Amino acid sequence: MTADAYFETACTAVAAMSKAQVKRRILHFDRPVRLDFTEAYLDSLDLEKLQHILLAALLIAHRKHAC
Repeated sequence: MTADAYFETACTAVAAMSKAQVKRRILHFDRPVRLDFTEAYLDSLDLEKLQHILLAALLIAHRKHAC
């Protein structure tokens, strides 16, 4: 999958997630990128910030995998 196609797919998927889904994906992120957030900290963030964290992690993980 090209980088542009992956970006569009990832954006669409993350945008469709609820706050609970995004938080769960961040807490259980199983990729080469290590995320270390507490549940309490994630609870303090709004959905948009959580989506930004998850999307950034997905894109970095995809880039690391593609190299």
